[in-house]
Amino acid sequence: QVQLVESGGGLVQPGESLRLSCVASGSIWSLGQMAWYRQAPGKERERVGLSTYSGITYADFAKDRFTITRDNAKNALYLQIDSVESADTGIYYCNALIWVSERSSAREYWGQGTQVTVSS
Repeated sequence: QVQLVESGGGLVQPGESLRLSCVASGSIWSLGQMAWYRQAPGKERERVGLSTYSGITYADFAKDRFTITRDNAKNALYLQIDSVESADTGIYYCNALIWVSERSSAREYWGQGTQVTVSS
């Protein structure tokens, strides 16, 4: 079985920084693209950024304060949010394409999400 587990969310004050982590575990033969999504209250889920073999791309809203890094040795993806704002409040999800064997097709997996609340 494959799992994606996010961590690092919580209550933060405006202007602070936050680092979220996502770790993939289980029967992983190959880990493909990984991404961070977020879902604000009452809104649809939107992609924050995407990590592929070509590099990392960001949604327009995320280009200034969001930084995604990846550690392939740890099957991990990180999201740093600087100078958090109330609009950053939401559930942050990790997404990944994973092959469980050489002969399998890639399958999309989602984590359970981690809540980020920005409030003073």
